[in-house]
Amino acid sequence: MRNLIAFNDNYSDNSTEAGFEFTFYCDICHEGYRTRFIPSKTYKKKGFFDNIGRVASIAGQLSGQYNIGYAGERGGDMLSSRFDGMSPAWHKEHEAAFELAQNEARGRFHRCPRCGKWVCGNDWNEEASLCVDDAPRESVEIAAARADKMKEDIWERSRNTQVFTGEIDQRQAMCPNCGKPAGQGKFCNNCGSPTSPPKCQQCGAENPPGARFCSECGDRLR
Repeated sequence: MRNLIAFNDNYSDNSTEAGFEFTFYCDICHEGYRTRFIPSKTYKKKGFFDNIGRVASIAGQLSGQYNIGYAGERGGDMLSSRFDGMSPAWHKEHEAAFELAQNEARGRFHRCPRCGKWVCGNDWNEEASLCVDDAPRESVEIAAARADKMKEDIWERSRNTQVFTGEIDQRQAMCPNCGKPAGQGKFCNNCGSPTSPPKCQQCGAENPPGARFCSECGDRLR
């Protein structure tokens, strides 16, 4: 069996005894493009395949995995024997199908002239004709930088904001004259009488609003 040489080493061979299919992967995001299925003309012919169980099992393990192709690191022994037992006619079909698959997939990828990566349209900067690793899209970077700065500003303002803890005295005094809530000012909101605690003229002690006699000396409050 000849070694298949792909335009992009990031591919997997999903072919089975029934036909041929390949998946090529982007070198940056690793998203794959699976080529159309090409049925084998020699499928199920007498003497075509004498090891279906083992090859089908190996194909199931490898199908759809990233970076598993003839250039895959773990593919040496398994891939060399993956299609053992296939007829020469099947291998000829396989090679022809691989060439068609490459032509189909090549139109979905771009080769970066700076780093040599094959990338999909999502990772290709059309304006610079380079991959986004070598030439990030300006609008994307500006939007990302603006979002990062906005988050930093929000957290900074949050750290510098004094948070209300509820530890504020909201005592509501009763007016000693009219007996209604007087508010928090020095004079009653209802009748205008002073709301400050009455002081004893004899000893100077402060007494609760409405008291008629001093709680310290017993003198009559005026």
